[in-house]
Amino acid sequence: MTALKNDLFLRACKRLPVERTPIWVMRQAGRYLPEYRAVRKKADFMTMCKTPELAAEVTLQPVDLIGVDAAIIFSDILVVPEAMGMELEITEGKGPVFPHPIRNEADAKKLKEIDPGQELKYVLDAVALTKKELNQRVPLIGFCGSPWTLLTYMVEGQGAKNFSIIKNFIYNQPALAHALLDKITRVTADYLNAKIQAGVDAVQIFDTWGGLLSPHDFETFSLPYMEKIIRRIRPKDIPVILFAKGVHFSYPKLVESGADVIGLDWSMEIGAVRKLTGDKVALQGNMDPTVLYAGHEYIRGEALRIMRSFGHGSGHVFNLGHGILPDVPPENLKALVRCVKEESAQFHGSASK
Repeated sequence: MTALKNDLFLRACKRLPVERTPIWVMRQAGRYLPEYRAVRKKADFMTMCKTPELAAEVTLQPVDLIGVDAAIIFSDILVVPEAMGMELEITEGKGPVFPHPIRNEADAKKLKEIDPGQELKYVLDAVALTKKELNQRVPLIGFCGSPWTLLTYMVEGQGAKNFSIIKNFIYNQPALAHALLDKITRVTADYLNAKIQAGVDAVQIFDTWGGLLSPHDFETFSLPYMEKIIRRIRPKDIPVILFAKGVHFSYPKLVESGADVIGLDWSMEIGAVRKLTGDKVALQGNMDPTVLYAGHEYIRGEALRIMRSFGHGSGHVFNLGHGILPDVPPENLKALVRCVKEESAQFHGSASK
């Protein structure tokens, strides 16, 4: 299937037999690692994103230091709206800010269609360099934000408590909202395909703010646009992971989205979701990230509980239910990875029969 030395992650995404459960974690290239912070001292966040050598260096750190079964390219979902013409500021402690958010049609007209090979070439260069330096050890994941999540940032201008501005926008300017979502969808699909051409082995769509919406609004303003992206992914054998946070009400619909893998946050029991989805897709997740504050025995117990909940057979990619937190001790993540590698074989092979 592949020349990769470790293709467990790709096989699990396609629900093919595996010897053990693969594991990687969201935000695994990040501030919890002293080695990442050492690189971060040399450059600000966006400079790291836009410097392929630095992006490749921190992408490889969790592979080398933690032993995860997949790498995810170091970048940010908001490079897309920035490439479309929006000024983006990212400051320590404050997070991302768009000083000139989109509030009306005049603002929307300033957004441009882009060629990812031009405006986002630095990401593609980082992918190519990372693939070379990985030397086929593990697969590389590319990612994007969902159109709804990107629009939320673009309209709000920054993170918010009640997200009243974006809600006001979609209810009072729905035609403009859909026009923008269509434009973001086209750009994002082209961006993911460019990453695939540059060398990523799988892609993940992050719908961080899907849970802000009611079930009806989720199926109006978020899900259809993610489905459009998935339909445009080429080639079709590239695994697509769809991670929508806080939308447990929509798992039956997510299963029909065309994604190969549905990522789960920690608010649902993975075994219950497996029964609900009927093994039509692989499942990724879903340990509460705060469990990694606990002692190693507790972490081990929780990892085993989740694997038992999923049960026997392939189709499980172990992950956290959201990103690893920046003050988690790296040794605790190592303990989790070690446990999954040592204990998960019992759920596969002859033991699953």
